[in-house]
Amino acid sequence: MSKSRVRGVAALVSTVLLAASLVALWAGSAPAAGACGVGYTLNQWTGGFTAQVHLTNNGAAVSSWTLSWSFGGDQKVTSAWNATVVQSGAVVTATGESYNGALASGGSTDFGFQGTNSGTNAVPTDFAFNGVSCSGDSTPTPTPTSPTPTTSAPPGSGCAGAAFCDGFEDQTGSTPTGSWQASYPDCQGTGTVSIDHTVAHSGGTSLRVDGGSTYCNHAFALNTTGITSVGAVKYVRMYVRHTTALPTGHVAFATMTDAADGNKHLRLGGQNQALQWNRESDDATLPAQSPAGVALSVPLPVNQWSCLEYMVDGSTGSMSTWLNGTEVAGLHLDQTPTPDVDAQWLGRSNWRPQLTDLRLGWESYAGGTDTLWYDDIAIGSARIGC
Repeated sequence: MSKSRVRGVAALVSTVLLAASLVALWAGSAPAAGACGVGYTLNQWTGGFTAQVHLTNNGAAVSSWTLSWSFGGDQKVTSAWNATVVQSGAVVTATGESYNGALASGGSTDFGFQGTNSGTNAVPTDFAFNGVSCSGDSTPTPTPTSPTPTTSAPPGSGCAGAAFCDGFEDQTGSTPTGSWQASYPDCQGTGTVSIDHTVAHSGGTSLRVDGGSTYCNHAFALNTTGITSVGAVKYVRMYVRHTTALPTGHVAFATMTDAADGNKHLRLGGQNQALQWNRESDDATLPAQSPAGVALSVPLPVNQWSCLEYMVDGSTGSMSTWLNGTEVAGLHLDQTPTPDVDAQWLGRSNWRPQLTDLRLGWESYAGGTDTLWYDDIAIGSARIGC
């Protein structure tokens, strides 16, 4: 069954994992006397982290909420989703949004944020809900969960507001069925598409692609319902994990058919070892493949789950791309020219894509193999977040 909007997940339930350099920790449970319960999941890498927070109201119903805490190190919040998060010195305050600000007694909600740090990054212990301590008469003790090598976040997280959300949990066999079908466009080589029941970002299932080199190894899973479920402005969120760094040559791992461009593909992939958009019809790249342009993009980390988001606005011809919550400057497109980024793309006037499907997989145009996993795919008309 497809994963639905995240609601009412029991506080303190954590299926978190240690995959590559990711570390997941949950804050301890607040005693019954405390104002709230907090689950705090960290995903860390060198110099940065994301935190997913599961908040439960242990008291009377409230029409709005704030959750505050103090960082013990040099952590700095840089962005957030499903809450407004502000920081003053070490003190951080998260405020609920209009759609999740009211919490019944025993009700819960989820939000998250991204930050930077250079030192230790311990789980906070002084949470307060609307100014009242969440720990009652004692201080909760952070408790690490046992590492699980196949997942890195609570199952089903991050689908709020999505029109389409799928974690492949309804796939019981080894071949994609239902909403996803194996697709080998142009010609079929040794590349394969399968359902993996041993590696997942959440739950126990993911989509796996074993991508071969050369043009004839195109291998994808095709979905024709998600993209068409929303209007001209399309936001896509996926979690992706792969084993081999993006090569120097051109590759693509997500493509969409553009009905307004002769059914050619809009392709997200990489070149010169960094993420890149490519327009099949005229081979335009974003960013420009100069040293300065490539420097404005980023690699796709290997051997860990990464949250990759993008927006394509068919009414204005603009695009934005985020990796783990941070927008990639070289993958931003609007109607204002940006040196070393969009000269090729803006060379065609009035580009207005009409996207009709989504393919997840692998195609290589200059050599290069990779093994990739995809999970927790979400599509909506507004940004969904990680």
